[in-house]
Amino acid sequence: MKDLITVIKFTMKDMAKRKSFIISTIIILVLIVIGFNVPNIIKSINGEHSKDKLLIVDNQNIFEGSLEALRQTNLDYEIEISSPSDKLSDEQIKAKIQNEEIESAIIVEPQDTNVKIRYIVKNTNMMEDVPQDIVNGITSIYSSLQISKLGLTQEQLQSITPDFEFALEQTEEAKASGNIFAMMLLSIVLFYAIYFCAYQVSSSITTEKTSKIMETLVTSTSPRTIVLGKTIGIGIVGLLQMVLIVATALISAKTFLEPGLIDQVLDMSNITPYLGIITIIYFIFGYFAYALLYALTGSTVSKPEDIQSANTPVALVAVVGFYLSYFTMMNPTSSLNVFASMCPISSPFCMPFRIMMGLASVKDVIISIAILIVTILIIAQISIKIYSNAILNYGTKMGIKDIIKMYKEKNM
Repeated sequence: MKDLITVIKFTMKDMAKRKSFIISTIIILVLIVIGFNVPNIIKSINGEHSKDKLLIVDNQNIFEGSLEALRQTNLDYEIEISSPSDKLSDEQIKAKIQNEEIESAIIVEPQDTNVKIRYIVKNTNMMEDVPQDIVNGITSIYSSLQISKLGLTQEQLQSITPDFEFALEQTEEAKASGNIFAMMLLSIVLFYAIYFCAYQVSSSITTEKTSKIMETLVTSTSPRTIVLGKTIGIGIVGLLQMVLIVATALISAKTFLEPGLIDQVLDMSNITPYLGIITIIYFIFGYFAYALLYALTGSTVSKPEDIQSANTPVALVAVVGFYLSYFTMMNPTSSLNVFASMCPISSPFCMPFRIMMGLASVKDVIISIAILIVTILIIAQISIKIYSNAILNYGTKMGIKDIIKMYKEKNM
């Protein structure tokens, strides 16, 4: 146990001191802060009045001044209402657009028994339609104005425009299709966290072989301790890095974004402590599975430039597992998605998603974790045995036949 703790501490210090790790972490944190500040940056560039200015002209006073009500609506425009006394001509309106006093204009004018609406923009090649939200607002105001002239009683008005109460109900299967964005985002974050943390194991092993540090470690402790110590050490650093990244994202979101903006994109009601605990468990077990595979590939090469080619098979397995989980999210109640949540190469990326959707029972989670643990134990046994025989190999990169042969041999 003492040797294991020593290896863990050594690995954590070595990992935390790496320039690549420090620089990449700083870059990620800076990008997160900048990303959450994009709305504020855009607002500062455009000034306080960041909404497009829209001029509405009613020279014939068709709406009898009631268009002012549009200012009270929550539209994505800074609305300017022209007074009928201004009698703005088309040339004057177009001049305002050309001089960038306004971005666009809407002119309402009578045409026989109808009301004609003309939408003027600077670039006629854009083939823009009249903004639908403005059309809806103008239509509603005009209808209310005409109804009020009929002198109807309150009961008659109520019969014409009843208060509809809308309620959205979904079947259990339909519920699974909600908030796909949040689930895909969670799957992507888990994949990159597990993949890149695990990848560091093979990089660390090969680098230490190059510097001959491994010879010192092997003479002072067992290969099993080295494998587990390095895997745990890098995993702890990776987990701390992810906690720092997530904490920075949450603090940045709360500090820089307007209240309620995140709720419009993500359904935060699905984020529960149970989901957080399960996600961490799957991160740990998923990391161990892939880290032990990378420890195996890292021990079979002696040059840093050979790491990428040696890691290709494991990388392909990780990518297959990720996409198996990612694409089955489109149909989360399918048998393929259930399979992805049980398969050890994809369950770390898929099962938290099913839990978030309320599709996975406690029994499903237990079975999935049990399969993952058994897989880790099998991989660990194979990896440690091959690692024990290959760690001091400084020759050429070993092929699959060499690895199989080495596994059949007794530990050195």
